[in-house]
Amino acid sequence: MRVVIAEDNVLLSTGLELLLTRVGFQIAAIAEDAAGFLTAVRDHQPDVTIVDVRLPPSFRDEGIRAALEARREHPGLPVLVLSQYVEQQYAAELLATTGGGVGYLLKDRVSRVDEFVDALRRVAAGGTAMDTEVIAQLLAHRRDPISVLTPREREVLALMAQGHDNNTIADRLVITDNAVHKHIGNIFQKLGLAVTDSGHRRVLAVLAYLNGAGQIAGN
Repeated sequence: MRVVIAEDNVLLSTGLELLLTRVGFQIAAIAEDAAGFLTAVRDHQPDVTIVDVRLPPSFRDEGIRAALEARREHPGLPVLVLSQYVEQQYAAELLATTGGGVGYLLKDRVSRVDEFVDALRRVAAGGTAMDTEVIAQLLAHRRDPISVLTPREREVLALMAQGHDNNTIADRLVITDNAVHKHIGNIFQKLGLAVTDSGHRRVLAVLAYLNGAGQIAGN
């Protein structure tokens, strides 16, 4: 599985390269700026990309802008964004794209090797990987709609937003699959979202709604 990394911090990019190579990934290229990242994606057509939100020269939003442009050029290109802080606007823009394979993690997640590798594999497979802190802030951002949910439904929603399937949610919360299915039905009904069994589409719909992108209708 070929990876293109966009990260200007040499220590972090080198660490990512060593870590991912050790667990079976192939690093196709490491770019230090947005232009280099876009060129690397075009040249190597990677299976998944890792992008820092802030890249030279201004260290503001070059990375996420490059990631969005890359997904426009290559629909469905899996992108895992790394950020030092939770930046809701950028998370929203990334989630608003279609085609699957999106993730947003805080950089300290890299030190949790198993979690990070699992998240990257999930994104590469077309799934979603959202940092729990990002989810918490998105939930807080839309406090009113979420107030109609029970505490258990909020727990289920948070796990859904991380990209977990029903079986995993049941295991995490120590409840039955039927209970999870019922909670999800209640969540979609209360939030006015169409019910769909498509895991990634379901996650994007919920997160888009929570982040103020408007009510999403399922297909």
